[in-house]
Amino acid sequence: MNFGDINEIAFKHGLDEDSDFIPLLSAEDEDMMRNEKVPDILPILPLRNTVLFPGVVIPITVGRDRSIQLIKDYNKKDKIIGVVTQKHDSTEEPTEEDLYNIGTVAHIIKMLRMPDGNTTIIIQGKKRFRIEEYVQTEPYHKARVTAMDEPQPLKNDKEFQAIISNLKETSTQIVKISPNIPSDAGFAINNIESPAFLVNFISSNMNARTEDKQRMLEVANLKERSLLVLEFLNKEFQMLELKNQIQNKTKMDLDRQQREYFLNQQIKTIQEELGGTNFEQEISEFKNKAKTKKWSAEVKELFEKQISKLQRMNPNAAEYGIQTNYVELLLELPWNETTEDNFDLKHAQQILDEDHFGLEKVKERIIEHLAVLKLKGNLKSPIICLYGPPGVGKTSLGKSIAKALNRKYIRMSLGGLKDESEIRGHRKTYIGAMPGRVLQNLKKVQSSNPVFILDEIDKVGNDYHGDPSSALLEVLDPEQNSTFYDNFLETDYDLSNVMFIATCNNLSTIQPALRDRMEIIEVNGYTVEEKIEIAKRHLIPKQIEESGLKKSQLKLGDKVLEFLIDTYTAESGVRNLEKKISKIARHMAVHIARDEEMPKITEENIIKILGPSHIKDKYQGNDIAGVVTGLAWTQVGGDILFIETSLSKGKGGKLTLTGNLGDVMKESATLALEYLKAHPHLVDATTETFEEQNIHIHVPEGGTPKDGPSAGIAMLTSLASAFTKRKVKKALAMTGEITLRGKVLPVGGIKEKLLAAKRAGIKEIILCADNKKDVDDIKQDYLKGLTFHYVTQMEEVLKLALLKEKVKEMVG
Repeated sequence: MNFGDINEIAFKHGLDEDSDFIPLLSAEDEDMMRNEKVPDILPILPLRNTVLFPGVVIPITVGRDRSIQLIKDYNKKDKIIGVVTQKHDSTEEPTEEDLYNIGTVAHIIKMLRMPDGNTTIIIQGKKRFRIEEYVQTEPYHKARVTAMDEPQPLKNDKEFQAIISNLKETSTQIVKISPNIPSDAGFAINNIESPAFLVNFISSNMNARTEDKQRMLEVANLKERSLLVLEFLNKEFQMLELKNQIQNKTKMDLDRQQREYFLNQQIKTIQEELGGTNFEQEISEFKNKAKTKKWSAEVKELFEKQISKLQRMNPNAAEYGIQTNYVELLLELPWNETTEDNFDLKHAQQILDEDHFGLEKVKERIIEHLAVLKLKGNLKSPIICLYGPPGVGKTSLGKSIAKALNRKYIRMSLGGLKDESEIRGHRKTYIGAMPGRVLQNLKKVQSSNPVFILDEIDKVGNDYHGDPSSALLEVLDPEQNSTFYDNFLETDYDLSNVMFIATCNNLSTIQPALRDRMEIIEVNGYTVEEKIEIAKRHLIPKQIEESGLKKSQLKLGDKVLEFLIDTYTAESGVRNLEKKISKIARHMAVHIARDEEMPKITEENIIKILGPSHIKDKYQGNDIAGVVTGLAWTQVGGDILFIETSLSKGKGGKLTLTGNLGDVMKESATLALEYLKAHPHLVDATTETFEEQNIHIHVPEGGTPKDGPSAGIAMLTSLASAFTKRKVKKALAMTGEITLRGKVLPVGGIKEKLLAAKRAGIKEIILCADNKKDVDDIKQDYLKGLTFHYVTQMEEVLKLALLKEKVKEMVG
């Protein structure tokens, strides 16, 4: 019981015992309170954790903005408000459904501003009421109410008088044996003459749950209410007696260590009296769950050792929580719990074809991988790494593989991962220790043979927390991952049944040892024809669904899609294309939502919807000497770039390079110039010609970093064109590395470069002869309209690229 709380609050705020705040009610006050008229409309103040009874005075701390506004408004008026208890304490902004239907009319006695900024009000209950309907919700609730008659005591009912007497006696005994209740509370109880107020006063201050107090308030019959209060009061009295008995059993002089033992023993004795302990129940649940696990003898022995250790620990010790987490991890990990594989290769091929158009070589390699798994029966084969530009479907390929095999699917993004413990977990000695994300994901899917996608493996970083790339070496090594060691688990876990698939955009940033453990499958970009098919099969249906359209409301023909791809996207994948289709779908949705006539999607309308194109990788002609089109590879696919050379009179033959070029690219420019100086006859010049000219080589789009040796032959051709003033062949692009001896060397990224050339409108391409095998490896349908010239020497490049026709050179 909390009988002392009210007087304590009163004294704290300077109210003496003679003020209206004393919780005693005279007969005249009670009659006056019964006869008070209740307004039809009352503002409703929600209460948390407490119930107000008629006649009782209680302090309330108001914190919610709505409630503070209500108190301010009505403290200035008649100070009469309605008080209703909310059903759940955790509800921050209660609605009508969150409040009980029966409450108490309250009178605001005093409003106090606390030092901590909160507002405290002292209110007295007057009369019960029932809410008929809410008439206002903002800025606070108001409701139409009906006053409820307060129950009248039965003067000649001896049983009722006995109940009241018992209530007083039990309350006084509780005051005597409870060390937390001041003795003058018993004096206050004995001086209450009104039976109804006595019942309300005890109900308000006893240790009962809020819902039980609300039940007491709602009982209309005073005799029934007093019996209910007496029942709860007797329970409280018995609990206090039991507590005192336990204290008397263990009372002795204790040092600090013995005192802690005593407190634990006290808790244990109470739990035994209640019929068991939560601690023992938890241990029992762990043991029952362990009976269903399929773990090995070593893991079973480890579990029994750890559960035995947990039983011996003090539940209040700091280590108890860590030990419980460890035991739960042992139980929740899928030890030898696998899903049945579906190795039907025709089914797998069908799933891959449905989900991804094109990528034939990638699909072929995946089918080969699955065939080996089917025949071999285990996964000790190289880990697949899908390598390619963004938006080509690397991650979704992994999802399709999981679907084809009927396995669970996990994707773990490694982008920006810098902490080794994210892979291996923390040691149990650390506060907040937990297993690594590999085991956490396996625990989540409850399978030890899922398809596990390690996304963006090329973007793993490292700092003082360790090197996650090195931690992945054990995960991705088929010879080691059968005994993967997690720092938190502290025992070996078998990852050999997990099918790991990594994805990356750039191989150069992957640690060499890690790259060596994976089989690289290159996922190249798509041609225009493939993008059209992908758009029709996947992107357009997806955007129709996401935009709430019907199939008939978004139709894009092949020519429109080709225009959209050529004009508005310059990418290897289809991510940007999907964004453009999404924009068109939203535009159509606006017209439909406005009940307007839908425009036909034509090339002209696409320009109106998407605005002018900013794509710059189009061939720009050969009207000026010294401008050559090169082919480049970027992380987002292929691209074309322009090499521009201008000459100006000067002494010393100064070479200037601009355009945000890397060291390797600068060396290519120097090589090209030195080769021409050594072979001046190629450009009809003499040694003195080079000394009399200052040379400026520029690669446009200076904001974009550029590097690599593949622009070597383009730089050579640009210099030769500038010196000879000869025109470069129209619609021609080239790629290849050069040497000081005049040789042309092969370069990489051929497919991406060729697709970029085709997008830009290039017709002829000069390549190193050694790159012919890369061209032969590409599906011939992709190469329609392209003519290839294979060279081995720089002289061949100049013969193919430069026309005899001369044009005006660039002026420096």
